[in-house]
Amino acid sequence: MQRPAEDAGSMASPALLPLAGLVRSVTTPEFAGITFHEVTAKSVLNKVVSGSKMPFEWTVNPYRGCSHACVYCFARKSHTYLDFDAGLDFDSQVVVKVNAAEVLRKELAKPSWGRHQVALGTNTDPYQRAEGRYQLMPGIIAALADSGTPLSILTKGTLLARDIPLLKHAAAQVPVGVGISLAMTDEALSEAVEPGTPGPRARLKLISRLRDAGLPCGVMAMPILPWLSDSDEALDALFGSLAAAGATGVTAGALYLKPGTREWFMQWIAKTHPELAGRYRRLYGTGSYASKEYRTWLAAKVRYFKQRHGFTGGHGFSHRDLEDDPRSEEARYPEGSLPVSGKTGSNARTGIEDPAVRQPTLF
Repeated sequence: MQRPAEDAGSMASPALLPLAGLVRSVTTPEFAGITFHEVTAKSVLNKVVSGSKMPFEWTVNPYRGCSHACVYCFARKSHTYLDFDAGLDFDSQVVVKVNAAEVLRKELAKPSWGRHQVALGTNTDPYQRAEGRYQLMPGIIAALADSGTPLSILTKGTLLARDIPLLKHAAAQVPVGVGISLAMTDEALSEAVEPGTPGPRARLKLISRLRDAGLPCGVMAMPILPWLSDSDEALDALFGSLAAAGATGVTAGALYLKPGTREWFMQWIAKTHPELAGRYRRLYGTGSYASKEYRTWLAAKVRYFKQRHGFTGGHGFSHRDLEDDPRSEEARYPEGSLPVSGKTGSNARTGIEDPAVRQPTLF
């Protein structure tokens, strides 16, 4: 890979010298507030830990940390393994595996490689803004396709549009899954909770571009945020927009707050929506998941709006069936098993009883 030209602000950070393979640390005016730590990796093909319940076995993550800065990102704690914190460091200290494509090609050429599907975008986004600078993904996609390895990509980054011709070429060689992460259409809310991402309208346009190119495009509509993006109006707008854009399917589920993410998100809620802070603490208790009652209620609403907007078949995105993702409560409850009623307090459109009305002490 050709390294970007030297920047006036380039410097090695002594505090990060223990970072394995560190070549240099870079700051540049084009990425104000972000430091790139360029490393040479010995391996980039990662085997998912057995028993993790993830719907894929192998991953590649060319970046660690993510300038998308999503306050709810489940990968935040992974940054602490590098002696960064899970908050601002995760957003601004981005580790770049500058030799990712070359190392991957060598790993895929080994006789022992079984050409299992490889998932990209499972930890941090491969099409975050850094990709515009380092251009790692074209080499990674080509290496996978040339070796006969199926691949899937999940991203919020509209920079993926740059690689549509390459993805079409790869899809002629191996199975290719493309997924866009989009869980809300409210531009102001998106700007608040995922400030470094392209807005919802831009991602909807990307979905349409992928479909126009003949590529399937599923959507990961996660996380749905309690009291912020779970209303009938919000869900109707979301699924209606996804259908209009041509999405081939949708997987949806509630906010998931694992350690590292929980602390950062709760701090954000207390600062920006103090009226909801107590509700969130009670809804999540001491765990990572919203209460089962809330998840059941949300799954029923999601199913209703999916059917209303024609999402009745397969989801069309394959990080090997994200419907099986443990964070997707929608997949846990078969049709007809959810509480649907017309009692006082039910939603007028869906008829799905709101747990905040049925169980006032819960919230």
